[in-house]
Amino acid sequence: MEIIFDDTAVKTRLYPFTSTRSAADIRIGILTIREKWDFILSRLNAESSLTDLNITANIIPTKNYVEAFVLPETQQVNVDEDDMQTLLHPWDIFLLNDWALRKDFELITAGRKSQPIPVSNSITGADNIFIEEGAVVEFCTINAVTGPVYLGKNSLIMEGTVIRGPFALCEGAVVKMGAKIYGATTIGPFSVVGGEIKNSVIMGYSNKAHDGYLGDSVIGEWCNLGAGTTNSNIKNSAGFIKVWDNNSNAYLQVGLKCGLLMGDYSRTAINTRFNTGTMVGVCCNITEEGFPPKYIPCFTWGKEKYIFNKALEHIGNWKKLKNQELTDNEIEQLQSIYNQ
Repeated sequence: MEIIFDDTAVKTRLYPFTSTRSAADIRIGILTIREKWDFILSRLNAESSLTDLNITANIIPTKNYVEAFVLPETQQVNVDEDDMQTLLHPWDIFLLNDWALRKDFELITAGRKSQPIPVSNSITGADNIFIEEGAVVEFCTINAVTGPVYLGKNSLIMEGTVIRGPFALCEGAVVKMGAKIYGATTIGPFSVVGGEIKNSVIMGYSNKAHDGYLGDSVIGEWCNLGAGTTNSNIKNSAGFIKVWDNNSNAYLQVGLKCGLLMGDYSRTAINTRFNTGTMVGVCCNITEEGFPPKYIPCFTWGKEKYIFNKALEHIGNWKKLKNQELTDNEIEQLQSIYNQ
C-alpha cells in the first residue's frame, strides 16, 4: 500500500536531497520518514484504515498523528505541534533532528529491552540508552541525560569517544577513536565518522572519518569528507545566514546557525573549508583552494563540469568500498540530473 506521494513543490524545496530520493526517504531522527510510517502503521495494525489517504512525503509522522487519522471519530486523539512536523526546507532536517530523535527513540524502544551496557564505559543516564544486537561500545563516555542515545545493529563506537545525546548511530555505522559528538546528531547506516560533530544528519553510506568540524549540517548518502574538512556554522558577525533556495532561485535567510548541506555522491579534498550556509549539489568533487562558493551546482568538478562517465566510474569505486554497486535505476536517475 502506498499512501505517500511526492509533491513537485516539495521536491523542489528540499533540493539537493530530493534530487536522488523521495522526500519520504529522507532520514531524520533515527528512521527515514517512510520507515516511520511503516513502523507506526504496523504497530497500530492500521494499514487498511489509510487506503484512501494521500499524504505528502515531507510530513514527519508520530504515533499520535497517525492515530488521529485511523481511530473512529469519537475516539480521535488531539494532535498538537509536538505530534507532527513538516520539512519545508533542507535545513529543517537538522533544525528538527532533536525532536525527531526523541520521537523515534520512544517509538523504536517501546516494550523492548536494550543489550547490556559494557562496564568499561562511563555512563550518565543509562536508562536513556538503547543498544541493539551486535553493537559494540567500549571505553567511551556517554551522557544520555541531555537526550536519548541509540546504537543500531552491528554498529561500532571505538574507544575514547565522547557522546552527548540525543544521538543515533544506525546499523553498521562506525565512530572512530576519540570522536566528540554533540546532540542532536544522526549517523546513518554504514557511515564512518570521526572528529567533532554537532547537530548534524549524515543520511547513510558516507564518510567523515577524520578530524575536522561538522556542525548544523546535513550530508547525503555516498559522500566523503576528506581529512580536515571543516564548516563554519555561524557568521563572525553573529548575523543571519542566507542559503541558496532552489525553489526561488535566490538566497533565503535561515537563522543564526547553518553549516553545510551536501547532496548525494559529493566529495571534498583534504582540509576543505566551507563558509556558513554552503549548499553542494549531487555528485560534486570539491577541490577549491580557500573557501568554495556558497552554492555549488550538481556535477561540478573543481571549477569544471564533471564528465558523466567519469562520475559514474568514481561513484562505482566508492560503492565497491562498501560492497555495493550502482544500479541501472541510479544511473538513469543521475543521467536525468546531469542533463538538467
